[in-house]
Amino acid sequence: MPATDLELLIDAARAAGKVALGYAGPQARRWDKPDGAGPVTEADLAVNDLLHDTLRTARPDYGWLSEETEDSDDRLSRERVFIVDPIDGTRSFAEGSSTWAHAIAVAERGVVTAGVVYLPKRDLMYVAATGQGATVNGKPLKPSQTHDLDSAEILANRPSMAEANWRGGKIPSFTRAYRPSLAYRMATVAEGRFDGMITLHPCWEWDIAAGELILREAGALCTDKTGATPIFNNAHPTINGLVAGGREIHSLLRAGLRPS
Repeated sequence: MPATDLELLIDAARAAGKVALGYAGPQARRWDKPDGAGPVTEADLAVNDLLHDTLRTARPDYGWLSEETEDSDDRLSRERVFIVDPIDGTRSFAEGSSTWAHAIAVAERGVVTAGVVYLPKRDLMYVAATGQGATVNGKPLKPSQTHDLDSAEILANRPSMAEANWRGGKIPSFTRAYRPSLAYRMATVAEGRFDGMITLHPCWEWDIAAGELILREAGALCTDKTGATPIFNNAHPTINGLVAGGREIHSLLRAGLRPS
């Protein structure tokens, strides 16, 4: 089932890319969601509609969790559920950048079994299915084998670098980098382009579900900030931060963080 689900997700992601590219980023209508939930554009909604219709038609027994669909308890009773971010990196999309992605996953009883992170403007298709490894455009992914945190390049947002987050207030001297799409950050760590990543605030499941499987199948470690394995399709669909990287870097990042 993961393999056939992955084929479905790949086809859906390519169709989503065609829809999204039909909107000229800065010219797409944009507004802010209530309660400070961030921006949304007409492209987000158009892609969400396409994915919902395509995926639910193909798998009507699967539940549905998407950033752009009002949530329902119905998904909690389903054995399998689609977890979707129609456009991860909406601000990037609206600015006309190329670092936004479609992030689409299937979770079965809390574990992601198929996932796709697709960047249409870069034609990068990161994919994984349980037991089949992870690839980008057909090329196998392998995380960095760096063992020295101080010489590592780590994807991290600015709030994660506050002294209060680190044991003894000691911030590691790694090189910090950033990408606006969380799903894309995870994919680049799986690819070994960066040595690791951290984000310490709660993460929405739709931002990280596909990336979590891609990291795992590539051979990287991906946990929440406490070191626990992420479980998906929660009643409140968030994960308690994220730490990812090759085994040594993941261990060093976790060791440096102040216990939560």
